[in-house]
Amino acid sequence: MDYGFAIALGVLGSLHCAAMCGPLQLALPMPPGGPGRIIAGRVIYQLSRVVTYCFLGVLAGLVGRSLFVAGFQRWLSIGLGVAILLGFLISKKVAVSVPVVRLVLRLKIAMSTQLQRRSFRALSLLGLLNGLLPCGLVYVALAGAVAQGSLIHAVGYMAAFGLGTSPMLLAISLSGKMFPASIRTQFRRAIPVGVCLLAGLLILRGMALGIPYVSPDLAMTSCCVGH
Repeated sequence: MDYGFAIALGVLGSLHCAAMCGPLQLALPMPPGGPGRIIAGRVIYQLSRVVTYCFLGVLAGLVGRSLFVAGFQRWLSIGLGVAILLGFLISKKVAVSVPVVRLVLRLKIAMSTQLQRRSFRALSLLGLLNGLLPCGLVYVALAGAVAQGSLIHAVGYMAAFGLGTSPMLLAISLSGKMFPASIRTQFRRAIPVGVCLLAGLLILRGMALGIPYVSPDLAMTSCCVGH
């Protein structure tokens, strides 16, 4: 499976997260009780966010498995790759729908409430809610998860992606001013590389050129699964 690539996408994606979610990381509440509890709270927050990604991976896996069983895995992979490239090119020109805006507003209100509470429970809820916020990189990861064609592998893919994003965000939440806004903004320039790499990998995968790990013969794979 593509877990290694999912981790790499997460690491690259964390550069985007540093720019977009840096202020949130710095605003996380600090549980009373000393440095040990503060670090534990930050870790709980990151793991909770990964849990939400795993839940999204379940949904992606159900979709991917259905299309895989139906024999559409090649076209699914190619279609997802093309969709990622197109979405990346036109994303800034697409207006956000009103229901999405309302959902994001409700999530932010719920998160604002938890930011006022200094407890592990509040940090856990913040992490779970943070994973639901609209994010282009998460959508890219979900496309990769759907292409896995398996529920378990899709969940593992999203878990790997989430863990890949965690070290950077954990460092920001613990280090404070070590990552000022100007540096976090510069990080975003590396994002197109990861997006284009994943899109290219999905397209190559769908072409089934018989290249191990990169473009395997999906027909042979589905045959083996069937036996």
